[in-house]
Amino acid sequence: MATIPDQTDKPLKFDQKARLFFKKIDLFGMSLLPKGLYARALIIIITPIVIMQSILVLVFMDRHWEFVTRRLSSATVQDVSMLISLYETYPFDDEYIRLTDMARQDLGLVIQILPGATLPEPKERPFFGFLDRTLSKTLRAKIDNPFWIDTVGASHFVDIRIKLDDAVMKVLARRSHTYASNTHIFLMWMGSTSLILLVVAILFLRNQIRPILALAHAAEAFGRGQPVPAEFRIRGAREVRQASAAFMEMRDRIERHVEQRTTMLAGVSHDLRTVLTRFRLQLAMLGDTAELRELVSDVDEMQQMLEDYLAFSKGAGGEEATHIDVFGLLSEIRDAYSDSSKYVVILNAPNQHFFATMRRNAFKRAITNLVSNATRFGKRILITAVPSRRNLVVSVEDDGPGIPPELREVAFRPFYSLDKSRNQNVKSTGLGLAITRDIIRAHGGEIHLGESRMGGLKATIRMPL
Repeated sequence: MATIPDQTDKPLKFDQKARLFFKKIDLFGMSLLPKGLYARALIIIITPIVIMQSILVLVFMDRHWEFVTRRLSSATVQDVSMLISLYETYPFDDEYIRLTDMARQDLGLVIQILPGATLPEPKERPFFGFLDRTLSKTLRAKIDNPFWIDTVGASHFVDIRIKLDDAVMKVLARRSHTYASNTHIFLMWMGSTSLILLVVAILFLRNQIRPILALAHAAEAFGRGQPVPAEFRIRGAREVRQASAAFMEMRDRIERHVEQRTTMLAGVSHDLRTVLTRFRLQLAMLGDTAELRELVSDVDEMQQMLEDYLAFSKGAGGEEATHIDVFGLLSEIRDAYSDSSKYVVILNAPNQHFFATMRRNAFKRAITNLVSNATRFGKRILITAVPSRRNLVVSVEDDGPGIPPELREVAFRPFYSLDKSRNQNVKSTGLGLAITRDIIRAHGGEIHLGESRMGGLKATIRMPL
């Protein structure tokens, strides 16, 4: 029987290896880049400036500084060569006084004839010895005599010594006469102009980034159910203004939709409540029998279902976010359930006030739903609140039967009841957890179900601050 070769063991082709290599380089480069738009925009502006200035420096060093240094060094060496020729044919017997005066007055060189002297020991060349190399190369090309130079010792002079037949000619030339000394001026102008350009770019970028940050803060506040900051306005570049205008239009459409839905549901609620009220009055007039009590119980259940449906449909809309005392609100919920002897509710929170901006009634309803579910299936309920710089974590635990891990996400579905799976004879519309998640997400938070330390269910809410 013929076998199909395994394609996974085939070696990669060269082009595949190249693509994989460049992909890794690209991923590595992206990991090094900053994540913020402001920093990336600065890099986009700074990088061309740095490259341009680097090219200018290289061109200046190669074409101007090096060329001028060679010309100046060559001129100095030519003057020294002329002094050597005059020395060899010097006709006066005055210990070369006229020669030294002429060198000082006409050439700007200080020379000294040292009879019977020898050249010093050669020194180690400096690391950045461009002047040393250029001057040595020019001396070898123009003068056949042995020489010794020192471009480091005296700060303002270059020491050149030429070995003659029976003496040594010591020449001190100004350093500015042997190499281009205006480099610092070029670097100063280049650095100052670059600094000015960077300052202008930073100021310009800050003004361009501010509208984007303001739009991000406004969108974040709207996503948490908070009002858009009063200082937010449509400004900035054309694209940013278009995005801001689109956001404001989207916010208005969402608010109109919620308002229309709430108004419609309020009308439906009024009509249904009227019918249920008539049912309840008619049943009350018929007397008190077992059949009538069952009908009254059904009417009450329909009333509760109607309230739950309306609460789920309305969500947290219509309520403004305010600055509330979170621990005080949790204490109210704990006290509301502490009067009953069926269960024990414990609040584990710092003994202090903690304030946050949220919709008070909606958040209280979300926590109340969790505590109410816990009281239906457990005897001990623990409410824990832990604030931090960025988040508020509130958890509600019980010692009931809990929820299996595979059903914890399903429990958040609307109209889905887990009462049968937990063997509890408790009627429920299956909207408690759905309403809670809807409220928490409207505040920009999230809720998760897990296992409690007491063996039951643990609902954890993480709210951004």
